[in-house]
Amino acid sequence: MSSPAERYAAARRRSAHPTLADFTAELGFSLDPFQVEACEALDQGAGVLVCAPTGAGKTVVGEFAVHKALAEGRKAFYTTPIKALSNQKYNDLVDRYGEERVGLLTGDNAINGNAPVVVMTTEVLRNMLYAESPAIDGLGYVVMDEVHYLADRFRGAVWEEVIIHLPQSVTLVSLSATVSNAEEFADWLVTVRGHTRVVVSEVRPIPLWQHMLVGTRVFDLFSLRPAAHAAEQGQDPRQQSTRDRGASVVDPELVRYVREHERRLDTWGGGNGGSRRDRDRDWHRPRHRPPARPEVVERLDRAGLLPAITFIFSRNGCDAAVAQCLQSGLRLTDEAERAEIARIVDERTDGLPDEDLHVLGFWEWREGLLAGIAAHHAGLVPAFKETVEECFVRGLVKAVFATETLALGINMPARTVVLERLVKWNGEAHVDVTPGEYTQLTGRAGRRGIDVEGHAVVVWAPGMDPSVVAGLASTRTYPLRSSFRPSYNMAVNLVGSFGRARARELLASSFAQFQADRSVVGLARQAARSERDAERFAAEMATEGGDVLAYARLRREIADRERELSRDSAAKRRMEAADALAALRPGDVIRVPSGRRQGLAVVLDPGITDLADPRPLVLTEDKWAGRLGSVDFPTPVSALARVRVPKNFNHRSPHARRDLAATLRTARVENDLGARRVKHRSAAADDPVLHDLRRAVRSHPVHALPDREERVRFAERYLRAVADAEATHRKMAERTGSLTRQFDRTCDVLEELGYLVPEAAPLVPADTEEPTPVDDVPRVTEEGRRLARIWSEGDLLVAECLRAGAWRGLGPAELAAAVSTLVFEARRETPGQPAVPAGRVAGAIGEMRRIRSRLQDVELDRGLPATRDLDLGFAWAAYRWTDGQTLDRVLAGAEQAGTELSGGDFVRWARQLVDVLDQLAKVADESVAGVARAAVGRIRRGVVAVAVSG
Repeated sequence: MSSPAERYAAARRRSAHPTLADFTAELGFSLDPFQVEACEALDQGAGVLVCAPTGAGKTVVGEFAVHKALAEGRKAFYTTPIKALSNQKYNDLVDRYGEERVGLLTGDNAINGNAPVVVMTTEVLRNMLYAESPAIDGLGYVVMDEVHYLADRFRGAVWEEVIIHLPQSVTLVSLSATVSNAEEFADWLVTVRGHTRVVVSEVRPIPLWQHMLVGTRVFDLFSLRPAAHAAEQGQDPRQQSTRDRGASVVDPELVRYVREHERRLDTWGGGNGGSRRDRDRDWHRPRHRPPARPEVVERLDRAGLLPAITFIFSRNGCDAAVAQCLQSGLRLTDEAERAEIARIVDERTDGLPDEDLHVLGFWEWREGLLAGIAAHHAGLVPAFKETVEECFVRGLVKAVFATETLALGINMPARTVVLERLVKWNGEAHVDVTPGEYTQLTGRAGRRGIDVEGHAVVVWAPGMDPSVVAGLASTRTYPLRSSFRPSYNMAVNLVGSFGRARARELLASSFAQFQADRSVVGLARQAARSERDAERFAAEMATEGGDVLAYARLRREIADRERELSRDSAAKRRMEAADALAALRPGDVIRVPSGRRQGLAVVLDPGITDLADPRPLVLTEDKWAGRLGSVDFPTPVSALARVRVPKNFNHRSPHARRDLAATLRTARVENDLGARRVKHRSAAADDPVLHDLRRAVRSHPVHALPDREERVRFAERYLRAVADAEATHRKMAERTGSLTRQFDRTCDVLEELGYLVPEAAPLVPADTEEPTPVDDVPRVTEEGRRLARIWSEGDLLVAECLRAGAWRGLGPAELAAAVSTLVFEARRETPGQPAVPAGRVAGAIGEMRRIRSRLQDVELDRGLPATRDLDLGFAWAAYRWTDGQTLDRVLAGAEQAGTELSGGDFVRWARQLVDVLDQLAKVADESVAGVARAAVGRIRRGVVAVAVSG
C-alpha cells in the first residue's frame, strides 16, 4: 500500500500531465518508471528515444503519442520495418480507436489512408516525404518502431532519410532495442531534430535465469540466481540491470563439473599418442555426445519450462530436429489442443493449392504441429510460418526449433530459450555469437504477464568455457552502426527536391557522417600506435649484415607471384574443363571423376547456353539423372565411348532411366583412366620471373645470416605496421566528408548519363559581388524523374535497361525471368553460372550484361563501387512459374538449372520480383508496362498469392 506522500506525488503528476493521466486510465495497468519518464518528456514537447529490452513495453510510449495527437486534433503516423508488424499494430489501434480513425498503408494494403492515425511501413513514409504528399499536412507525431533497423545493410538508409526530412514541427518518437551507444544516437537526434530526451532501461520485465546443460545435468551459469543476487544487494530483481545481474561469478560447481567432464573425455579419447593397440581399445570407450533433442525437450517439459524456442543456426537442422522428436514418439498436446491446431492449420492454409501441398512438405509439417512441435525459418512459406507463430503465441505449440531470424521483429516470446551452439555460419565463415546476438536470442525468454521468470539454456560442448558464456550473458555491446549511403534514386530525389547544395548539407547531417566524424579521433590514435610499432620493429630488424627489409620484400614478391600463378593455372583448368564440356554430344560416355556422382555417365543433353558454362544433363550408372557443371570436372573430360540414346528419351521416367543405365554399364569403354587424377606440372616450375626472384633471394647477403628468420619476422611485422598506418590514414581521409564526396561522385555519374542537368556556374556581372541564384533551372531530366520512382538496389541499372529498350518484345514469363536477375541473390556462392531460358530471355540478359558493363566503367571511372552483377539463379524459376507451371516443376527445374530453392525461398524472391515488376508497370513505356502488369498477375497465384494477401 502506498504512503500518503506517494499518493500526493502521484496526484501532482496527474494534474501536471492530464493527457497522460487520461491515457493511463484506459490501460488497466500501471506504467513502469521508464515508460512514465518517456511519456512525460513527450507531454512536455520533447522528442524521445526509448531503448529497452524486448518485451519491456516500449510501444506504450508510441501509443501515447497516438493518443496525444488525437487529443490535440493532429495526425500521427506509426511506422514499422515489416508489413507483418504494421498489420499487427493496425489491428491493435483499430481495437482501441475504431476503424474510422485508423488507416493502414503498406506495399500490399491501402486502408483509410486519410485517417488521423495511419500505420505504415517506413518506406511508405519516405516516399511520401519525397513526393511532398499533402497527407503530411497536419502531421504532429511520427512513431518509428524498431528504429535500430537503420543498421540494416539493405534498408537502413530509409530510417535516416525519414528522420532528416521530416518537418521540424513533427515530434519524433524513436523506439529501439537496447543498444550500447544510445547516447551517441541521441546526440545525433538532437542535432537534426532538436530537443530529444533519451530514456534507457536495461531492466528486463521478467528476470532471466541463465543455465548450462552439460550431458544430462543442468547447472546455473552464475553462482547466485537473479532473485538471490538482488536480495543480497537489497534490490528488487526488476530494478537491476542485466549488466549487474550478469556480474555474478560463474557457478563453481559448473566449472568443476565441466573440468572433470573434459578430463574424462581426454582420458577416454586416447589422443594421438600410445600404441595402436591402446588406440583400438580406446575407440570403444565413450565419446561426448550432445543430448538428443527429444530428451532436451522432455527434460524441459518435466521441469515446467515449456514453451521453449531452441535456436539452431541451420534450416536443415531445424527440420531435422522436428523429425527426430516425432520419430522418438514425443507428443506435447492433448486432444483439445490438437483439434484447435487442426482448425488453425485448415484456416491458414485454405488458399494453398492441393497440388503444392506435398511439394511444401505439408503433411509432415502438420503432423509436427499437431504434436506441439514445429520449425521456424526463412525456408518455410509465409502461411506455414504465420501458423506456427499463432499456435505458439496461443500456447498450442510447445517446442519450436528456429534460426536466428526469429529473434528479429516477431512478437513470439517463450518461457525458455535453448542455444545449441555459440558458433554460427555468417555466409563466409563460422564465427562466434556476439554478446549483442546472445542478448537478442535470449531476449525471447520470459512472457510478460504469464511467466514469473525466463530461462536461457546453453548446451555445453567440448571446448566451451563457462566463463566465456558468462561474458556473453553479462556484456552489453550492441552498438548501432549507420548503413546510410547515397543511392542513385536518393540522389535524384534530393537534387530534385532541394538542389545539389542543400542536398549536400542534408547528407552531412546524417547519422553515418556523424559517426564517421567521431571515429576519426579513434583512427588517429590507431595510426599513431601503428607508427610507433613500425619504429620498434625497424630497430629490431636492423643489422650490419645487409638490408633485411629489401630481403623480406623479395620473399613477399615470390609468395605473391606463386599465388598469382596458382590462380592463373586454376582459371586455365576451369576454362579447359568448360571447353571440353562444350564439345560433348548426346550419347557420349564420360567419367565423372569424383563427388556423389562419381563413375560412368552418358550425356543426354550438352546443356550449352550463350550466357553460362555448359551444364550437361547426364544419366549415371546408378540411374541418377541431373545436370553437372565444370566444378564436377577438375580436369577436361573426354568421350570414352558412345551409346544410343532413344529418341524422345524421358529422363524423369524410372523405367527409361533403368534401361539406359543397363546399356551404359555394358558399354565398351576405351582409354579410361578411372578416378585417377592427372598430375599437372606446376606453372611455377617454368616461370622466368619466379626463377629470377629466387636467384636474387639466394644471392642476397641477408640469406646467409644465422639469425635470418628472426630478422625477417621483424621485417614482416614492420611491413604490416606500415601498411596498417597507411590504411588508417586513408580511412581518416575517406571518412572526413565521406558521404558528401560519395554524393558528388554519384551525381557526376547521373550527369554523365543524362539523369541530372550538369551544374553550371551562374553568369555574374562584373560589378556584382554575390552570384545570382539559378533555382529556376531544371535540375532533374525526364529520365531522372523516372529513376526517382524506382526503388531497388539496382535502381540505375533498371533505369538504363528501360532507356535502352532491353525488355521490349518480351512476353510476361520472359520479362519475369530477365528482371529476376536484378532481384535474386544466392545464399552462397556457387561455381559456374546457372542456366537460363534460351532465345529472347538469353538475348535480353546478354543486353543487360552489356548495359551493366558500360555502367560499371562509368562508376569505376568516378570512384564509385560497381552496381551488383546480375544473378541468374532465379531466372528459370521465375520463367516457369509465370508460365503457369506447377510448384513441383518450378523447384525441380531450378535445381537442375543450378539453384536449390525451398518453398519459402521461392515465395520470398517471387514477392520481391513482383515489387520490381509493379514499379515497371508504373514507370515504363506501355509496351513494357503492360507486359509487367500481366507478369504480376500471373505470378500472384498459388503460394505466392496466399503470401501476398497475408
